[in-house]
Amino acid sequence: MENETDLDEERGPRGRRRFLVVAGVAVVAAVAVTGALGFGGGRDEGPKAPPRASSTVPVTRATLTERTSVDGALGYGPEIPLPVKATGTVTWLPVSGTTAERGDTLLRVDDRPTVLLYGALPMYRDLTLTPAAPEGDEAEGADEAEGSEESGKGAPPAAQGPVRGMDVMQFETNLAALGYTGFTVDETFTRGTAAAVERWQMSLGLPQTGSVGVGDVIYSAGRIRIGRSGVRLGAAVGEGALTYTGTTRKVVVNASASEASWAVHGAGVTIQLPDETRVKGRVASVGRQANEGEGSGGTDERAATVPVTVTIKDQKAVGKWESGPVTVEYVGRRAENVLTVPVAALVALAEGGHGLEKADGTFVAVKTGLFADGDVEVSGPAVREGLKVRIPE
Repeated sequence: MENETDLDEERGPRGRRRFLVVAGVAVVAAVAVTGALGFGGGRDEGPKAPPRASSTVPVTRATLTERTSVDGALGYGPEIPLPVKATGTVTWLPVSGTTAERGDTLLRVDDRPTVLLYGALPMYRDLTLTPAAPEGDEAEGADEAEGSEESGKGAPPAAQGPVRGMDVMQFETNLAALGYTGFTVDETFTRGTAAAVERWQMSLGLPQTGSVGVGDVIYSAGRIRIGRSGVRLGAAVGEGALTYTGTTRKVVVNASASEASWAVHGAGVTIQLPDETRVKGRVASVGRQANEGEGSGGTDERAATVPVTVTIKDQKAVGKWESGPVTVEYVGRRAENVLTVPVAALVALAEGGHGLEKADGTFVAVKTGLFADGDVEVSGPAVREGLKVRIPE
């Protein structure tokens, strides 16, 4: 009868390697019995032992896989401050944990909404038909006017062109996606764009100016989940007023830097949730900078770690869990197409090493390889697939 247990081997910070092997007491007992019989002499086969009751199993050919478990943390990822550029007093904040998408209000400053749009470029200037004159132009124009009066010659002011740029195209793409059209989506802020902005401002309850202020919009790559707020209602808005995360749950593992070879982009892993439900995941990213890890074994020694992010495609499988400790299991070593027997079939030979007892009571010496899932890789001149071996009782 097999007696299996989990043998944990420390594998760096919060890591452990699972080998399903026969309990140490049972192995020692089997080894002691065989050693006492004194079969040895350096031969592949030994003399017959007195017959005794035991089960027999065949030597099989299979693939053994070593699986290693490490600790991780489930969540939505780190909270990132939203680049709020509005100025004034915070008059409304969203509830933490809610999801915002294109066109939603993120917060209100002086009762004016700051709206979420999608894009890679940040909002860095006002968008309007008439761009603001750069600082110093007014004074320069006055000096020119004074000079022209002295010389008796005047020059007409230089005409300012429309606002152009990729940020205009990004904004117009969002405006059209929200249903406000009547213009060509390009790099130029035109009268058609301004007219669409006025209709958008009307829906937001804002004065219909046709211009978009730098604090009116915040861009993100897509839908976001609202994090913690760094200000209270009635306080002045500033950096860190509001944070956000992605909308999909993921797992972050602080893997030992010396044992992170498993963390390859796209590698499959299995995640065990707090309720022991198992879901599939894939390595999405591996940090390039090692961090100082936590001391292990009650010592002050700290092993370096690297952050490994694991994504979960089936978000429904995660269920109600939004955060918490999880276990990530990955495949370590693998032995393909090898001869295997249950670990319980191994016996120790008097001359050293391991062996197997055949059905006729004779013993053959074997060399052991990978241990995994209660089986062990064996090899030797006298070992073949299908050979019947005994499991000592």
